[in-house]
Formats: sequence, structure tokens, C-alpha cells
Amino acid sequence: MTSPRDLRIAIVGAGVGGLACARGLQAHGIPAAVFEREVSRDARWQGGMLDLHVPTGQAALRAVGLFERFAALARAQGQELRGLDPFTATLVHHERPTDSRDESYAPEIDRGQLRGLLLDSLSSGTVRWGHGVDGADPLDGGARLRFADGTTADFDLVIGADGAWSRVRPAVSDAIPRYTGSTIVEAFLDDVDVRHPDLARWVGPGTLAARADGKMISAQRNSGAHIRLYAAFDAPADWHVTAGLDLGDTEAVCDYLRGVFTGWDARFLDLFRGNDSGFVNRPLHVLPAGHTWDHVPGITLLGDAAHLMPPFGIGANLALIDGSDLATAIATHSDLDRAVAAYEEVMLPRSAAAAQACAELMDNLSANFTGDVDSVRRDLNDRMRRARPGPVGRVSSEMTAP
Repeated sequence: MTSPRDLRIAIVGAGVGGLACARGLQAHGIPAAVFEREVSRDARWQGGMLDLHVPTGQAALRAVGLFERFAALARAQGQELRGLDPFTATLVHHERPTDSRDESYAPEIDRGQLRGLLLDSLSSGTVRWGHGVDGADPLDGGARLRFADGTTADFDLVIGADGAWSRVRPAVSDAIPRYTGSTIVEAFLDDVDVRHPDLARWVGPGTLAARADGKMISAQRNSGAHIRLYAAFDAPADWHVTAGLDLGDTEAVCDYLRGVFTGWDARFLDLFRGNDSGFVNRPLHVLPAGHTWDHVPGITLLGDAAHLMPPFGIGANLALIDGSDLATAIATHSDLDRAVAAYEEVMLPRSAAAAQACAELMDNLSANFTGDVDSVRRDLNDRMRRARPGPVGRVSSEMTAP
């Protein structure tokens, strides 16, 4: 293989998975360029809290030498989950936060904080902001990237880490995400301890949630006195267009949600009335469970580009471990193509196991929020460990972050 330091590796997408891969490669002395369509790291809000799991997200950060930095930012208290009866708002399920550091330990971190941590660990100029990619084409011994500005560039390896609507995926697979029939309507509250103190006390330090009849409302405390609000229900993907609603009209959207959540305790909808954001509609799409492809030399995928699933707290964890595993495979194999094939031999069964777990979780969720979420997490972690055999290889000790 070409000397690792001379490899031309392109990572498409500066999400947490792509950045974890870039960090892992650079920690092994292997350069990589990350191409990101957004114009800067602050171009948009990066999302709510992530709970990182021991065998996936936490293992990935250990592998790339960033676990201690993560631990300094993570919020153990964010693990608290209180499930309420949707019609009476009485407590029916309570998971208290733990700092036991056992297999169930999954502290929360803002996605933006995690992304910032990864970005700050990379060499200057690694991320090429404002470089949108339109597609990738396999070449004899590599791949060609087609950029949005009409230019092209050739690489030894192109890694599609560009999410649900990946522009790289068509080079290896014809799979297209399908709409699940469910959507999540999102809003947020800021400076909650001062501006919304009663709601802040009600939500607490973690997550407050209620579920019935396939519908859910939840509120999640983030860092910086910030609360994210979510209402999930079945509807056409463009329900607001059909209803003639402006998602920036809080009162009109709340009136609509009142009809969707008929009979629910009024306090749940009161969460949304004073929001500081208007609403965002997020239709849930998935790739086929067990999505796979025939190995294509010069191109591979990670994260949602490879295995888009429902939002059960698995996606970011898988993206992180995908990124660190791929970096380790490249660093520990003498042949680049064999390294990528070895990574895929681990990643594809792991993602298939996770997709199956998600499907079973959707089938088994009871009408009310009474499930033992901690046992669900343990089951998912166990599946991830069993689905992670050894062909990728691991470094013998944790890297030291520079």
C-alpha cells in the first residue's frame, strides 16, 4: 500500500462520525480532508443532547484519545428520565441518573459541544467549509469526487459521512430513505431558569416524557439553561402544508397540536406555548433494516449514510464507532482496500443488529410510557458488543490527545 502519510483520503460531511474518523486517522499520522457543504462550524444549530453508550460512542472517543475531554463536558444528571401519564401528568416511571460507570452509564452531551470537541482536535485546515459534494465515482484504484461548483478531485478513498441524504451513497447502493409515517415537531426554550422557572423545575435536569397511542411529547434539558421540546405523531410528511400552517406561528401550531393530543393534560402543550423558536418539522426517514452493499474499492460509508434508523439514541453512537473503527482499520492494515473491507465486515453486521433492535423497540413500546428504558439500553449495548467481532483490530492502549 502507499505509505499511510501519502494516502489521499476524503471524508464527505463534518458530522460527528466523519470528524471522529478524521481525528482517528490524524492521531495515527494519516492525513485526511473533510469536505463540508456548510460554510462554517456555526452555520446552524447542531441538535440536542446525545447519550453516549459504553461499547459504541464512549469506546470511539477512547480510541481517538478524546474520552477525558468528553467526560469533562458530559452531564451525568442528564440521564434522568421521568415518564408521566399523558392524561394526568402523574409519574409512572423514573430512571435516576447514575455515575456508576457500568455498562448502563450513558452521560449526555450537547451534539454541538461534541462536534466542537472533535473539530478542535483536528489539524488546522482539515475541514474545507463551503465545499458541497454532488457525487462520487469509483476509479481504478480510488474514487473521484464531484463538487457542487463543477470541479472534481481524485482520492485513494472517499468516505461518505454525509448523512441521511448522502450524495456518496449512490456510488455503492441504490437504497433511498423512506418516510416512516411519523414526524417530530421540535421547538426550544432558552434561559429557562429565569424566563420559564416553573417549566424548568417540571422538566428537571434530564428528560420528561409522555407517550400514548403512538404519540409522544418530551422535553429535554440541555446545557446552558436550554430545553428542547419534541412532539411526535403520525402524519403525512408535509402535514403543515396541507393544514395551511406557518410553523413560525406558535399559536396556530399549538392549536393544531391540541387536536392531535386530544385529552392530554394541558401542561404538556403549555411547554410549547412560550417557545423561543417557532417550530421545525422533522419527518422520520429510515434506510432498509440491514442495509448493505457489495464492496466497492475506493468508496465506503459511515453513520446515517450507511444505516439511517429511528431516533432511539443509537445513530450518533454508531457514527462515532464507525468513524473510529474505520480509522483504526486503515492504520493497522497494510492494504487500504483490505482495511476498508475489514471495516465493512464489522460495521454492516453491527448496524444490522442495531436496526433490528430499533424495529423491535418500535413494535414493543407500550401505549403509555412505562417501559424500562435502562433495560432497553442494556439490550442495545449487548447487541452492539455481540455484533462487533475483531477483524478491524484495536490499538492496545488509549491514544493521548495532543
